[in-house]
Amino acid sequence: MPRSKKGKRGSSKPGIKNGVKGEMGGSDDEMTSDVLSHYSSTSETASVMDEGTGGEQVDEQTAQEETEDKLKQCIDNLMDKSTKTRLAGLESLRQAFSSRLLYDFLTERRLTVSDCLERSLKKGSGEEQAASATLFTLLCIQLGGGDEAEEGFKMLRPILTAILMDNTASIAARQSCARALGMCCYVSAAEDGEDLIKSLALLESIFMSSYPNREGMLPTPKLGSPGLHCAALQAWSLLVTLCPASRLTVLLGLHLPKLQACLESSDVNYRIAVGETIALLVELGRDIDEEFEVDDSESLCQCLKSLATDGNKHRAKNDRRKQRSIFREVLHYIENEDFTEEKIRFGVESVYIDSWMRRRIYDAFKEILESGVRHHLQFNPLLRDIFGLGAPLILDTGVKVNKISRFEKHLFNSAAFKARTKQRNKVRDKRADVM
Repeated sequence: MPRSKKGKRGSSKPGIKNGVKGEMGGSDDEMTSDVLSHYSSTSETASVMDEGTGGEQVDEQTAQEETEDKLKQCIDNLMDKSTKTRLAGLESLRQAFSSRLLYDFLTERRLTVSDCLERSLKKGSGEEQAASATLFTLLCIQLGGGDEAEEGFKMLRPILTAILMDNTASIAARQSCARALGMCCYVSAAEDGEDLIKSLALLESIFMSSYPNREGMLPTPKLGSPGLHCAALQAWSLLVTLCPASRLTVLLGLHLPKLQACLESSDVNYRIAVGETIALLVELGRDIDEEFEVDDSESLCQCLKSLATDGNKHRAKNDRRKQRSIFREVLHYIENEDFTEEKIRFGVESVYIDSWMRRRIYDAFKEILESGVRHHLQFNPLLRDIFGLGAPLILDTGVKVNKISRFEKHLFNSAAFKARTKQRNKVRDKRADVM
């Protein structure tokens, strides 16, 4: 199980043991399909010993062994000479890592997988580098953010950094590396805070190139740069949620005025990322000081109103709709501290997204885990710790679960999340001198 560390999330060992490798003969697509079909055939409550026949247990064990064989083949494919085979292996593993827990299987093979990913990041094409950075992020999430994840992050961090800072590297690879640096630093958060400081500064150096110049003019974006700036800003804002009050105060003063100017960006996705980041920073500022106010808030609100009612026909209809929706939420929060709550259901449980910080964290995991995020919320001790859900539930499917009221669930989730945040901040406040 992931080892608990001082100042880190403690976790219990996942109860599900799944694994992979496919028959040598089938195509790569068939292998991926077989892997996922084995996952879907395995009970999500496999940690509970069913009172079934011995034959059923043997069938389950056989299915698990076949799945592990397929995973092993996918890992072997990462070392193949063919780029196509390596990419297929990366994609198969990405789907497997995002859809199920594989802690036991990966603990024994993490160094092998890390070595393969290091090789792909150093020598692979842009597409292979992007896929490898994504898979490494999933590996850190699978390992639960413990010593193993931190060790892997320290090993691959220099390579991820080099690709992110390389202007000749593909935009897709640089975006993937930005997300990997943000998420891996978040889940493995080192005790001394050094990794956090370095990651914040590195990501800042990327998106700050979108800031206005001395004349107050926004630079003309280069091809692909808005997407890169967006990925770096979102990764940075995830890490900002870990900062102690002393560091946050500095960041608010430095970035809020510049980000307000970036609301005029020509790229809709970057404008939305900027708006959400502004709302997050204001929320964090109000957590530090209830009287916190944005400089020139009247101008900010006027800009937000314009974006919330934008009817520019030159923009795609879906882009206009998405922009208006997001900026209405941002405006309501800035003016009235009103946040639109969202309820995420998984299994018999649910989690409430009732703050900009909680939304940023959830969105970051959803982006990397995709449709598997609900499974990880249900069974992954790392995510359950982050969202204050406690140990994974062990349920008897034959017994109806006693339901509690929506309000009681909301109070429990909010209290647990706040308690966890307070505890993490106490640890991080001890690092304030190095921040």
